[in-house]
Amino acid sequence: MSLSGKARLAGVIGWPIAHSRSPRLHGYWLEKHAVDGAYLPLAIAPEDLADAVRMLPRIGFRGFNVTLPHKEAMLGLVDHVSQAARRIGAVNTVVVRADGLHGDNTDGFGFMAHLAQSQPGFRAGDRPAVVLGAGGSARAIAAALSDAGAPEIRIVNRTAERAQRLAETLGRPLVVWPWERRGEALAGAGLLVNTTQLGMSGQPRLDIALDRLPAGAVVDDIVYSPLETELLAEARRRGHPGVDGLGMLLHQARPGFAAWFGIEPAVDDGLRRHVLASLA
Repeated sequence: MSLSGKARLAGVIGWPIAHSRSPRLHGYWLEKHAVDGAYLPLAIAPEDLADAVRMLPRIGFRGFNVTLPHKEAMLGLVDHVSQAARRIGAVNTVVVRADGLHGDNTDGFGFMAHLAQSQPGFRAGDRPAVVLGAGGSARAIAAALSDAGAPEIRIVNRTAERAQRLAETLGRPLVVWPWERRGEALAGAGLLVNTTQLGMSGQPRLDIALDRLPAGAVVDDIVYSPLETELLAEARRRGHPGVDGLGMLLHQARPGFAAWFGIEPAVDDGLRRHVLASLA
């Protein structure tokens, strides 16, 4: 549809930005709901970030997403920071309001929403969770699982010091397990989440034995290139429910779209097919 002079504007800022799937994702919703608006990719260099963040509202932007390498720097550039963003230490969604820029992090929301949609019987409070990795995604997911009542969250990372910092920052119920005991960490768990790049296209494989993972435990790999990772394939062969990484990407976009364009969007098969076409 053509844009009017009252079109609502949003976008995603990063450096570089050509890899982002967000314009395609939000573009699907804009077209589906016939919104008078646009969502634009904005390549902003780190040295220009502060100026760009203050300029965007002045030229009509209602908000924007934030991707690498700006997520942590954005904490100091917004006027208000949500509890989730502060705990995670990064902002991925900014909303322009009358009292300034509001920064939030929706990665944990996206993870839990997709888990609930794909595995409606899963309950975080039933059994411990194992999270591989200790980066930004692991932090967001661990915080969300903690809020959902997980009795224990086992952080397993190749660099023990980074895992320890994450556990100290978020506190209980996080505990650190050494990488060489990652197979043992699965004993009694109800959920295994891979947040590392291991198993991603062009990266080394994720070497982990699933023998100790209890029957019925869910395996979630946030990698979405490839969509069916070796970890997910092995989990399914063993009878475990598998959750791919694309849904987290799609669901984390919902709060921003609702705030900027005034419509609560849905994650459906049409959206998945639309975004998957760009990954082929």
